[in-house]
Amino acid sequence: MRKLHFARERGRPITLFDSTGALSVPLGDGSGEAHVYCIYVEEGGCIGEHVAGFDQLFLVVEGAGWASGADGARVALQAGEGAYFERGERHSKGSEQGMTAIMVQVAELAAR
Repeated sequence: MRKLHFARERGRPITLFDSTGALSVPLGDGSGEAHVYCIYVEEGGCIGEHVAGFDQLFLVVEGAGWASGADGARVALQAGEGAYFERGERHSKGSEQGMTAIMVQVAELAAR
């Protein structure tokens, strides 16, 4: 077993897609193109609109925010809720009050 540390202080700024006030902590990678991150979005922060390179689960574990798909309509998310984006789907995420989420990216993922 290895203990993982993903506190906000370990986060690296997300600068792609005109993002602001968002940090990422890598949690793991695997064969077959799989990536797991802890994402911190500060008050008023966002990850700007972009095309998903992988199927993606975005799971809010603390705080609240929003996610939008290709239509740009924001859907409210709170702790215990999440969003699924298919590879190739335009999307963005953000928060007015701050949120922490786990993001899982996999080449092919069937959401349940």
